[in-house]
Parts: sequence; C-alpha cells; structure tokens
Amino acid sequence: MSINRDFPLLKNDRILKAARGEIPDKLPVWVMRQAGRYLPEFQEYRKKYNFFEICQNPEHACAVTLMPLERFELDAAIIFSDILVIPQALGIEVEMVAGVGPVLPHPITPEAVSKLSSNHVVEKLEYVGKAINLTRHKLNGRVPLFGFTGAPWTLMGYMIEGGGSKTYSKAKKWLYAYPEEAHALLNVLTEVIVDYLVMQIEFGAQIVQVFDSNAEYLNKKLYSIYGLPYLKRISVEVREKLKLKNLEEVPMVLFAKGGWYCLEEQAELGYEVLGIDWTIEPQFVRKLLHNKKITLQGNLDPTALYAPKSDLKVYIERMLEEFGSERYIVNLGHGIYPDAPVESVEFLVDTVHNFQI
Repeated sequence: MSINRDFPLLKNDRILKAARGEIPDKLPVWVMRQAGRYLPEFQEYRKKYNFFEICQNPEHACAVTLMPLERFELDAAIIFSDILVIPQALGIEVEMVAGVGPVLPHPITPEAVSKLSSNHVVEKLEYVGKAINLTRHKLNGRVPLFGFTGAPWTLMGYMIEGGGSKTYSKAKKWLYAYPEEAHALLNVLTEVIVDYLVMQIEFGAQIVQVFDSNAEYLNKKLYSIYGLPYLKRISVEVREKLKLKNLEEVPMVLFAKGGWYCLEEQAELGYEVLGIDWTIEPQFVRKLLHNKKITLQGNLDPTALYAPKSDLKVYIERMLEEFGSERYIVNLGHGIYPDAPVESVEFLVDTVHNFQI
C-alpha cells in the first residue's frame, strides 16, 4: 500500500536531541502508558469500544494517542497499541479482561512452536502502521511519535503463562527443560519484531522502544542466553533493513525492567537510550555507564504521583539533579497506574520544564 511520508516539519525535537547526545533547551519528558487508562476521556472511550477494537482501528488508536497531548505539554506521543498484538498476529488468542489484564486462553506448548512462522505476520499488523501514519500527520509536527514493541523474552512469557504472572515459572521452566524450543520461539518472535519495528518506522515512527518488561524474572546468566542476544539482533537487523529500504535510522530505546544486573551489557547492544526503572539510583547508573555514549530514560516511581505536590516536587527535582541534563529523558520507572491523579502528571511535566538545566 502507499504510505504518505510527506510529514509536517517537526517543531519540538527535545527527545530526539537528548537521544543523540545533544542538550535541548528544556529536559524532555513523556510518560510510559500516557495514552490510556488513567485518563477520564479514555475511560469514556472504552465504554464505546473494547480494548483491541481501539488498537486495531487506526482512527481510534490515533484519537487515543492524541488525548494526553491535549492535556499536557509532553515532548512525545506514543502510539496507542499493546505488546500482545504480536502473539495475536501469530494466531494466539488474546483477551483484555477488565480487572485482570491480558489473558491468553490457550498458552503455547513446546510441541506447537515448530508450527509457528514469522512469514507474513507483520502484514497482519499494518493497522499499527496506518495508525502511526495517521497520527504523525495529525500531530502536525508538534512532537515526535514513538512506536514500540515487546521484547522476545517478555512476549514469550505471556505466551507460555497465558497472561501475567508473579513468578513466570512456567516460562522459565522452558529455559531449563525445553531450551531448543525456547530458542526457536525467541527466534520467531525476534524475526517478527524486527520487521514490525521497520514497518512502524516506514509508516512514520520517529523513535521506537523495546519493552522487556519481564527482564526482572531472569538472572544475568539466563539473560545472557535468552535475552541479550535477541535484543542485539533487533538493534542490528532493524538498522540493516532500514538501510535496504533507503530509510533513515531512528533512535532506539531499550527498557529492560528489573534488568539492573546487566546494565553494562545492555549498553553494548546498540540502543541509543536505556530505560531505567525506579529501583536503581540515578547516580549508580551514571557512574556505572560513565564511559558509554548512552542516553538514560526514567525513573520516577509511578506511585510517587500519589504524593502531595510539595513532596512530589522534591522527588522530581532530586531525580533531575542526580541524572543531570546531559543525555537524559525524563519518564517514570514503569508505566503509569490506572488510578494515577491526572493533575500529578501535569505537575510532573511542568516541574520538569521549569527546571533549570
């Protein structure tokens, strides 16, 4: 299909500058899961349409993506979608159950892995590309637009567990009992993810993030086998395929939540930006990666948004002082919670933009 790449001129490039190692006029700030559940207008929208109906309809996804930009002076938009659209495209049923979250009624078995193929999977996900393209034009250059994907290990975990888990013991069992099948599944997911990110960039994503939300359930040894190699392939192969398509590279962000045990290794994977969760002290990360040309993103505890404004201001400004103004993108240390106070998000954005860098 034809893609309208005659995009409006970008007016706010703070996040892209920070990702490249340049110093913007103000610290850039956005919020993971900013387009969605905590917003009253999104809750009203959900009364009319179910979750995946919104994801799969470009007009709906675009409308929700723009909602937080109408409220807050954020420095980026992130396309409204979900990491589990990839398992869906692979033929695995995914439901979004109120009060529970994602449910996969028929988890994958080791025997079923050989039947999976990455061929033509991304074609089923073009609705995400169309939503990106529409949103990029609707933004009219206001801020850059993020695309995103789940990481192979995180997607594998959901596909085996049948949803979220407190231990991911069923998925980890594969790493010990079925290592060949585990690698085969991770390989298929990696192939899909690479093509998926390239497609998003082709349709207009200006920066992309890989969410390895379940990195915390592995240790350094396991992650060096079942996480890092596939994340490296993604960063390398996305750029190779963009070059073949004569498309410009865009900054890539890796957020391995709970992956504190291998931050140095993450810094060698080729991503311009590393997301940092709230369990890690900014000064520790800066010292650990002082000789790496890596931009950091994070890491305010999402529950800090419930604090009184006077306390929240202290938490935010302390974080900004410790990270410093170079190579830094302000964010939470994980996605915003459904009952987060909307006014606290506005306070966060304003506090960041008023901070003297």
